[in-house]
Amino acid sequence: MADLSSGTDTLIRYREDDPVDHAAVTVDSFLDQSSASAVRVEPGDDARELIPHLERLSLVEVNFPAFGDGRGYSSARLLREAGYDGELRAVGDVLVDQVAYMRRCGFDAFDPDAPLNEDDLEAAFNRWPEVYQSAADERTPIWSKRHA
Repeated sequence: MADLSSGTDTLIRYREDDPVDHAAVTVDSFLDQSSASAVRVEPGDDARELIPHLERLSLVEVNFPAFGDGRGYSSARLLREAGYDGELRAVGDVLVDQVAYMRRCGFDAFDPDAPLNEDDLEAAFNRWPEVYQSAADERTPIWSKRHA
């Protein structure tokens, strides 16, 4: 399921496919190009501008320049709800305390600035077996299991 590569390569993927290594194109540049298949969303960008182009994207990186900047969560959720099914990668100041919530918003890959401890990462993903609301990760909320 997970490729928890450690060492100098901090990329953590939760997908079987292996898309583009890195998105060097900004949203503005992407909208001006016809050949790019990967894009990097910065905190001030409007991810909704990418919706008409989702079919040609294989990778969307969302930058978290500071752990307290939560705008990337909204970008991820907007893209997933619009039907984006490619790799959605959180990059930058990604902390182990955030990855489970990022995954709920639709992220399926993480490229943190600082390496994450593999045991802590697995514990973060497995800490809460049940959820209380629907999200982009499509886990079934506990209340709907009770009333099935």
